[in-house]
Amino acid sequence: MTSRLYPGPLLLLLLCLLHGSEGICPPMCICVSDTAGCSSCGLTKLPQSLPTFSVILDLSHNYLSWLRVGSFKKMPRLEKLLLTHNELVSLEEGVFTNVSSLRYLDLSSNKLHVVEQHYFQGLWKLEELILFNNKITQLEVGMLNGLSSLKKAYFSLNQITYFPFFSITDHSHPFLTMLDLSSNRLSRLPWVDVKALPMLVQRGLYLHNNSLICDCTMYSVFWHWDLRGFETLRDFTEEHICTIYGNTRSFVRFLRQSRFFRNCTVEKPMSLPVTVFLSKLTVTEGEMVRLDCETSLSGTDLSFTWLTPSKGYITQTSINDTLVSLFPNGTLDIQATKVNDTGLYVCSAQDMKRALNATREVNVTVVLPQTESFNTGYTTLLACMVSMLCIFMYLYLTPCRCSCCTQPGPHSVFSSTRRSHRRSQSSKRVAFMEPMLSEERIEWPPKS
Repeated sequence: MTSRLYPGPLLLLLLCLLHGSEGICPPMCICVSDTAGCSSCGLTKLPQSLPTFSVILDLSHNYLSWLRVGSFKKMPRLEKLLLTHNELVSLEEGVFTNVSSLRYLDLSSNKLHVVEQHYFQGLWKLEELILFNNKITQLEVGMLNGLSSLKKAYFSLNQITYFPFFSITDHSHPFLTMLDLSSNRLSRLPWVDVKALPMLVQRGLYLHNNSLICDCTMYSVFWHWDLRGFETLRDFTEEHICTIYGNTRSFVRFLRQSRFFRNCTVEKPMSLPVTVFLSKLTVTEGEMVRLDCETSLSGTDLSFTWLTPSKGYITQTSINDTLVSLFPNGTLDIQATKVNDTGLYVCSAQDMKRALNATREVNVTVVLPQTESFNTGYTTLLACMVSMLCIFMYLYLTPCRCSCCTQPGPHSVFSSTRRSHRRSQSSKRVAFMEPMLSEERIEWPPKS
């Protein structure tokens, strides 16, 4: 009997293999678990097939000069993409199609000249954008539009002369806490737009190693930031310089040499459009906390937003916790505090008609309830003393020698010679004694 092979199953198997080849790791790459590493492989173009299941893709240190439309559309799970140290000059529209899950994008150390507004369309989950050490001279106004989850953006070590600060607001970028514009060619900044930035962005704004022109408006902004203790200034005090009349050879370290600005009139913090009120509060776990949002702004057309360490952003329309209440005047009530509620609470008050905002910050510390010290330290000390007393009593008290304590003879395993020897050693204290039956040749149990 001969077996017949039907072409149907063979053709189906071949099609399955061809279809599955899209997820095969390229031979020059290393694929482990959900990571595909193609770093330093000498690539001049993207491999034809990449693992579709990859969450991390490393294409750094290659010679990629362009990326085709939909280069990563078959990688819907991609969250981290490394393209640093390549030859990229520009990005075509639609390069990041179908990779909306991307959270980390590194395009540093390339040859990008312009960041166009379509580069990052659809990346609404992107949290970190790294573009330092390129050749960027122009940033289009809408380049960060739609990046509502952005937390950190790095633009340092470029040739940027203008940045659209007005495009960053509390509503468009509520989580942005770092904006690095250091080591560029910024000379004159729109200080009104800079002061209108959300306070969290102002705290994380890096402007050192630029060619800022010295004037009183610039000094006033930095003076208030320094007064509030912003780490962006304290960490780079020496690198904050400004030029006199635009002459790059005549510069001043204005955070150190403030005498050059003694004729400037520094505005009081209360008169600034953006004001911060700082306070500290310590409460016991389980207690109710009421945080007010008193700022320099007043009126009936104010909207309030609280940023909390444990519950994120809180507005009157987003509260879904019965233990938290936000009143129309901005006051935040927490019914029963917990230890994880410790942290910085930031209230942002906005006047949409006058385009002003102000901020209040409250540092809340929640501590555990105090317990009686007797239940801890003294109890342990008392237990140790009782234990030591019992040990001394056991070692040093004289054992009973009266006749009533002596056991009957037939039940003793020691000979008379052993008893007399023990009496002669009565001055010694023996805690344990084992019988040496082999020397006396005493059998146990005794023969009847």
